[in-house]
Amino acid sequence: MTNYSQKNKSMKFRIALTFALLMSMSFVSNAQNKIITKAKSSFVSGKYSEASEKCAEAYSKITRKGKNAKKQKGELAYMTAESYRFTGRFREANEWYERALLLDYDEKVPEVYLHNAEMYRMMSEFEKAIENYTEYLKLVPEDEMALAGMESCKRNKEYEAEKTRHVVENEAILNTKEFDMAPMFGDRKRTKMNFGSSRDGGVGNNEDPISGESFMALWVSILDKKGNWTEPFLVKGEGINTIDNEGTVCFDKRFKTMFFTRCPTMKKQNLGCDIWMSEAKGKEEWKEPIKVEIKAHDSVSVGHPCTIDGKYLIFASDMAGGYGGKDLWSVTYDKKAKSWSAPVNLGPEINTKGNELFPTYALNGDLIFATDGLPGLGGLDIFIASKVGEENKWENPENYGSPINSTGNDFHLIEKDEKSGYFTSERKSVNGEYIPDIFSYVLPPNLFSLKVNVTELGNKEIKIEDVRIIVKGSDNSTWEGYSDENGSMFWDKRPTEDPTFGLRYINEEVSYTINISKEGYHEDKNGSSFTTVGLPYAQNFVIDMELLPKKPIRLPEVRYPLNKWDLLVDSTINSPDSLLFVYNLLKEYPGMVLELNSHTDSRGSNKANQKLSENRAKSCYNYLVDSLGVDARRIVPVGKGEELARTVWKKGETYLASRPAEMDGVEEIVLTEKYINSFKSSSPDTYKLLHQLNRRTDARVLSMDFNPETAPAADPKLKIYVKYP
Repeated sequence: MTNYSQKNKSMKFRIALTFALLMSMSFVSNAQNKIITKAKSSFVSGKYSEASEKCAEAYSKITRKGKNAKKQKGELAYMTAESYRFTGRFREANEWYERALLLDYDEKVPEVYLHNAEMYRMMSEFEKAIENYTEYLKLVPEDEMALAGMESCKRNKEYEAEKTRHVVENEAILNTKEFDMAPMFGDRKRTKMNFGSSRDGGVGNNEDPISGESFMALWVSILDKKGNWTEPFLVKGEGINTIDNEGTVCFDKRFKTMFFTRCPTMKKQNLGCDIWMSEAKGKEEWKEPIKVEIKAHDSVSVGHPCTIDGKYLIFASDMAGGYGGKDLWSVTYDKKAKSWSAPVNLGPEINTKGNELFPTYALNGDLIFATDGLPGLGGLDIFIASKVGEENKWENPENYGSPINSTGNDFHLIEKDEKSGYFTSERKSVNGEYIPDIFSYVLPPNLFSLKVNVTELGNKEIKIEDVRIIVKGSDNSTWEGYSDENGSMFWDKRPTEDPTFGLRYINEEVSYTINISKEGYHEDKNGSSFTTVGLPYAQNFVIDMELLPKKPIRLPEVRYPLNKWDLLVDSTINSPDSLLFVYNLLKEYPGMVLELNSHTDSRGSNKANQKLSENRAKSCYNYLVDSLGVDARRIVPVGKGEELARTVWKKGETYLASRPAEMDGVEEIVLTEKYINSFKSSSPDTYKLLHQLNRRTDARVLSMDFNPETAPAADPKLKIYVKYP
């Protein structure tokens, strides 16, 4: 009896214990399911800040093993990662995507690789990003987003190497530790800055379950007389700021109509964002806003309005019929019907498989917007598309490049003028966070310098010192200097800043003329010129100029057959081409009149050589006038016979036709008959060479004030050859 009783008690205890354990397991399972259900509900309803915590907690509660548990943990890891991605916490998102991959969740959702690659790219870890893009493309070949991301990673070094000259600064006075974004000018003078912010002081005190920040509101800052933005304050007007999110504001060109985005948050309702419109009420306030009715269903989101005239409105939306995530669309207001047209997609010239957001107008009518569907530096990049004619159409988007774009999200750029403006960026801060802040950019002026080199006309080896150089600008600036021993003068920075013309001599959007002069040289009346108008890059201008000495001009060599005056053309010389020098000289100096002189060597009689030289001079004259079209009144052909021996310069055993710039070891020699004959027996080749050097054609300037209207006719006898011999 005792043994039975004990056995019976033992059996009852085991049954009771088993029942208690089963009840406990059931309780744990029910509690766990409730946590998972709440976590998934937060994620599905788009409350990503809340969902990131709840999904992570639910993930940690799953301790059992098996396929179902692994699948459930993979799903929660992915939801946690997505929640962190949507709230801009890229490092945390990356960690949870990696957990999802370890749980083989990519077998169900290949996008784990794609989004993980995006997180690596946002954190500038490009090699790891490429690895994940590659794995994703194995699962989803030719995916446009992955291909664009892969291209972005590969081109990142190029973007950095091709960094523009823009200087980017965080507008600390406008920013807080909360979200500050989407700046927009609120007046013609650009002294009002409107933007969205989740900073303290808004209408509602609740936390946005999507971002984890306070609800956003519309704020405005005023530019003071010193050029500084004042402490921001809420935009004034009944019903403008509410307990919902307000942001991304724009105005018509008269600043009498305001459009802005409002995103409501209501429990158990899937409501998308809307665009609201308000009319000005005086200078500072706005009237009660009305909703712009342009969407077919409440769950659709429309926002980020952009307009010039208040009648044609561009916006971002996820409505059906687009090319990818969110696209840019447009509507037009019908004044008679008092309604907006059906939305029209801006087309594949603008929209991609990714997201196109935050449209604004450039000053010239081009379209500025942000996208993650085109190759860029990371996340959303800012692009500008060219306007097509007068149509509401844009094409060929171009990336703004670095440093305006970064590996973080960059969006909503507005131009203040052609060289400065503002935009929003989520680039990594000093504390490692990726929080939207307002940044400014400015394109510093291009830096130019000027170097003038002066040489002797026809002999660039001769550098002319102490030449007076006068520079005049179309902005009424003027200055002068003198060339150094190398014939040069250089200008870049002014010794002191000029209150009118700035820090530098050469400035942007100015045209300049240069004139040079020196005693003993003919005045250069034409001068030279250059311009920086429309020049988009820095440049060191080097201007080479020449002065004509008041002495005979050595022409390129012209040869003739023995005892003839035909212009010689053979394998060694093309005499007509040599006369192009005279043609170009007269063209460069339109007031010049030349005496063209031909010489012979000393062999033969003086009388015969005189006639031969006259005919050779006339041969040059006739070619210039008849073949090249030179005005006959600007040339006087003269035969000099053998009377003027040539001066040459000898360096070693070489005879130079032009005076070298460096005279060390150089001997100046006059080629007299006596000197040449000294080589007749000892060096026949030298003897022939020196005679050839004496057979030459040179020129002398007769005047520099030729006037075709008043100059007398040319003597017709100058074209007639004399009898020879």
